[in-house]
Amino acid sequence: MSIPPTPDFSSPDFLRQHIGWIMDFYNGRAIDPSGGMYHFFLDDGRVYDKRTRHLVSATRFVITHAMLYALTGETRYQDGVRHATAFLREAFRDPETGGYAWLIDWHGGKATVLDATRHCYGMAFVMLAYAHALKSGIGEARGWLAETFDLAEKHFWEAGAGLYADEASPDWKLSSYRGQNANMHACEAMLTAFAATGERRYIERAETLAQSITVRQAGLSNNLIWEHYKPDWTIDWDYNRHDKSNIFRPWGYQPGHHTEWAKLLLQLDTHLPADWHLPRAEALFKAGVTPAWDAEHGGLHYGFAPDGSICDGDKYHWVQAESMAAAALLAIRTGKAKYWAWYERIWTYCWQHFVDHEQGAWFRILDAANFNHTRDKSPAGKVDYHDIGACFDVLRAMGALK
Repeated sequence: MSIPPTPDFSSPDFLRQHIGWIMDFYNGRAIDPSGGMYHFFLDDGRVYDKRTRHLVSATRFVITHAMLYALTGETRYQDGVRHATAFLREAFRDPETGGYAWLIDWHGGKATVLDATRHCYGMAFVMLAYAHALKSGIGEARGWLAETFDLAEKHFWEAGAGLYADEASPDWKLSSYRGQNANMHACEAMLTAFAATGERRYIERAETLAQSITVRQAGLSNNLIWEHYKPDWTIDWDYNRHDKSNIFRPWGYQPGHHTEWAKLLLQLDTHLPADWHLPRAEALFKAGVTPAWDAEHGGLHYGFAPDGSICDGDKYHWVQAESMAAAALLAIRTGKAKYWAWYERIWTYCWQHFVDHEQGAWFRILDAANFNHTRDKSPAGKVDYHDIGACFDVLRAMGALK
């Protein structure tokens, strides 16, 4: 792959151009005229599964189109928001229970549920999608956002823990699993919900979630963020220990979640300042990047074990993107040169290895030596939401959104 000259990664013009360039991979090929978007793309953009639809991709397409609309004001992106939001409500939502299916088959204009499990992770992204839709001028989304928030409060919220449970059956019977990942993205959703509505309940919930995970729960594991918990919110050290394939519930400490929480804490602080946000963000960023950076090949490894050893040496696109964004937000907030150095280091690595300069968008997973072993550019769940979103977050922090 021919790699273009290294651009100025801190230039707002570059970040805007790069967002548009990523989205061009999906423009003209993602929208299914019969409903929603296609969710499975090969490296050259060909769709290899036209029927399977995943809740996470469905919501993230709302979000990416909303970001492009915010950047460009182009009606085609607002139309994309409307198209994706309509499909989210009509194909995934069960009107009887209000819950959202995790996986469906879409064929002949009709949805058949393949997995009806109710995931709080999915509902967090539903709320985030509706908040972005509202910011894009879809007025009805305010009520849909409130409806989904109330549903999550009713079925998942555990007041004693100050956290959401993770998973339920279609009739809302909770499983025994508890996890931090759903709560992290719920915090993200609450931040955007507050920005879209100004309703204080959303920002207050974001603060509660942030304190509960990054302070109290982290206090159970050497001030690091463990992923998996038992029903009483004590740590489950063995959950998915031998399952490397679970992208939503990986074993080990996740560097990308440490840096993502750092970013969220800084964003939370812009709306609801607190003395603890910045020092905790700095500590979490350091805790994520220090053990995970690959001094030989570059990039951040996916996971490390409680003893500090790398337990998953692969490189994931979203880990690099979220860490790059966190570094920029910390640099802007603190003025410390070391964070700009991290921003440049991560971006330079991504430019050389993750950005597909020939066929568009970012690669999804590389091995420890930065080789790509799959033709799957964007299977369900990716849609380059993290890569677009990281650039968008940096622009926002710079005050460079139009």
